[in-house]
Amino acid sequence: MPLEAPLAEVAERAERLNAIHKNHAAHQVLAHALDDPMVGQTALVSSFGAEAVVLLHMVATLDRTTPVLFIDTEMLFPETLEYQRDVTARLGLTNVKTIRPDRNQTFLNDPNNGLHRFNPDACCALRKVDPLADALAPFDAWITGRKRFQGGRRAKLEFFEPDGDSRLRINPLAHWSPEDVQDYMTNNRLPRHPLVARGYPSLGCLPCTTRVAPGEHQRAGRWRDHGKDECGIHFIDGKVRRNAQKVAK
Repeated sequence: MPLEAPLAEVAERAERLNAIHKNHAAHQVLAHALDDPMVGQTALVSSFGAEAVVLLHMVATLDRTTPVLFIDTEMLFPETLEYQRDVTARLGLTNVKTIRPDRNQTFLNDPNNGLHRFNPDACCALRKVDPLADALAPFDAWITGRKRFQGGRRAKLEFFEPDGDSRLRINPLAHWSPEDVQDYMTNNRLPRHPLVARGYPSLGCLPCTTRVAPGEHQRAGRWRDHGKDECGIHFIDGKVRRNAQKVAK
């Protein structure tokens, strides 16, 4: 069962953990997070996207039974689904759980799979935010691959941060540079997502991801022309949804 903790206590734990780990490397942060009672039961949430293999590999070196939550929005690139199967097998991960949206909810709110065209925030809520919230219910903490260099709301990331009133978010790669990511992948001979070489340095759902031109920010192809830069799972409890419609329950 998750730890019982009010918001202040979660915030205090995040502050204490950041003080403890402020000079630690990513692998140390991750290792302690997976084995620290101050953190609790922890899962890695992975998109199996362009850079996801780094944390997946780190987890595999520490404990291949660590829960890995993969959100299949049912609108992903076929290459991402194939990559997910390949990486899981190569790294020997034994506890990958595929999370999908509720079929009744998608039928009610997006029967023609066109919600992303006029309300991408609501589509993300339906297909990512709400399914992940349900999947995270048994956990006290979750690990993300967010990094400061990705900009926007991520520019001041710490290793640990409160997520609502009962859960921690852990960002082991918060301080990494793009070169750190590429060096790790090269040095460990990790498989690359096939779409990266085709101009997709950041990957999400197929309808909402476009190629990135030379000189553009790596996330420029995400929700292009929608004034949107996050799916919502990294807001506190997924509650900040710009122009999101109410999804039926």
